[in-house]
Amino acid sequence: MPLAKIEVRKSWPPEHVQAIIEAIYRAQREALKVPEGDRQIRFIEHKPEYFHVPPEKTENYTVVEINIFAGRSMEAKRALYSAIVKNLAPLGIAPSDIFIVLHEIPLENWVFAVCLHPR
Repeated sequence: MPLAKIEVRKSWPPEHVQAIIEAIYRAQREALKVPEGDRQIRFIEHKPEYFHVPPEKTENYTVVEINIFAGRSMEAKRALYSAIVKNLAPLGIAPSDIFIVLHEIPLENWVFAVCLHPR
């Protein structure tokens, strides 16, 4: 159950936002074998003046942060990075404008509401 956040510094049309979210979801399904329908993805748009980036980056600069359970193999992580870059390219986001951060969180630090309220 990855929890992903996409942050951009440009206003995209709604259909493009949905395509970016779908690109991240497909990358997670492909590389991490996430179950179908497991979509915990947020898209956050910042005003450019509130989101400073290195001068060589374009207006398409995109930060993708994903929280996952700890323990994924390096091969799975590399596959995720590659799939994200591959899936965002057709949407006009160049590899040089993609910054990915993966946070591995121990399973005991994930709490699901259903666990707090047993039946």
